[in-house]
Amino acid sequence: MNLRNRKNRIAAEVQTSAMNDIMFFLLLFFLIASTITNPNVIKLSLPKSSTSLSVTKKTVNVSVTKDLKYYVDKKEVKVEDLQNAIAAYKSLATELTIVLYADKTVAIQDLVVVMDAAQKLNIKLVLATEPK
Repeated sequence: MNLRNRKNRIAAEVQTSAMNDIMFFLLLFFLIASTITNPNVIKLSLPKSSTSLSVTKKTVNVSVTKDLKYYVDKKEVKVEDLQNAIAAYKSLATELTIVLYADKTVAIQDLVVVMDAAQKLNIKLVLATEPK
């Protein structure tokens, strides 16, 4: 039997307020670190070559002025030679996209000429616009 007075005992307490801050920072660190790392990455050591060709997505600018002059990358091209001029660029890149710049006064039929050439060559075409 313990006959000592319980009022004189020192209360044992553990201060956990600093522990909460540490756990919060650790949780935050692991959340940020888990979004940065990608577990599906395969590390490879690729062979080196003296001649290499980089495959990138290339864009070709085709412009149509209000005077119905066609330009392929700032070079004037006749309407009849438009498809051949675009085909020359297709051989340089695997994925080619034509960006069509046209004056707003140009008739739709004149733009369809460029669209037909892109369709025959199986090239994507986008129409360039200005933001409002």
